[in-house]
Amino acid sequence: MTTPGLSRLFWACAPVVFVLFWAGGYSFAKLGLPHIEPMTMLAVRYGLAVLCLLPLLAIYRPALPRDATHWMLMALSGFLIQCVYFGLAYLAMKQGLAAGTTAIIMALQPALVAALAPLVAEPRGRPVMWVGLGLGFAGVALSVLDNTGNQGVPPSAGLLALGALAGISAATLLEKAHGRRTDPILGGVVQYAVGVCVLTPIALWSETQVINWHPNLIISLAYLIIANSLISISLYVALVQRGNMTQVSTLMYLVPPLALMLAWGLLGEPITLHTVVGFGLCLLGVYIVSRSKVGINHP
Repeated sequence: MTTPGLSRLFWACAPVVFVLFWAGGYSFAKLGLPHIEPMTMLAVRYGLAVLCLLPLLAIYRPALPRDATHWMLMALSGFLIQCVYFGLAYLAMKQGLAAGTTAIIMALQPALVAALAPLVAEPRGRPVMWVGLGLGFAGVALSVLDNTGNQGVPPSAGLLALGALAGISAATLLEKAHGRRTDPILGGVVQYAVGVCVLTPIALWSETQVINWHPNLIISLAYLIIANSLISISLYVALVQRGNMTQVSTLMYLVPPLALMLAWGLLGEPITLHTVVGFGLCLLGVYIVSRSKVGINHP
């Protein structure tokens, strides 16, 4: 196959690879959490990701932002995504929230961003948008209540996951508001460095730092660092810059069912009728919001 042919094949497969890797992150995170505490796990993950990215930063030498505001925005985005989003999601799963249920909650993010977009001078959607948002939250509530009620999971796990949803939504709104472009390698180094700096003291203060280097933990960290922190984020940024936003946005709706299937196959998490109905309501809500307002973006 010629080089242009290989290039076309790569970009045709890239969105699918991104969604598959992203959907697997929930199950692989929960696979490792029995052997390590959540803040310690994230601090180790981010530290190793920084070590992987630093040589690439030295090789490619991307242009550095010239104003302090851009650096502060990168750091704030890193805090919202790496600390609030991942931190609270990991805490929720550590408390027993199913990986598939966590993915369903996060599926509401595009609808929530669309509803709040007028806060950053985005066009306001039609009133039916709020119906869609309500259906989405009803689906999330059904999935969370089923998970917490039938499996002895504390309600606080659902609240933590909703906090994670708020974090990733706030990060997306922040990116919409400032509109600056950041090199993905440089942005990754800054975001993961922020994660290490914030979460390491929290882990030292609140956790035991006892790590059981079980094979499942090693597999979990390898997947999260390589597939999520390095490949998925890089593919996402590259696809967006190439103008493939609509294709990626559409495929993002496949994340919850893929996450449910992976959680069933990898972790043995049951797929209940309530979970399926809850996901259906969430998907319907997101669809209504997306039809009432053009231009929903994903993190």
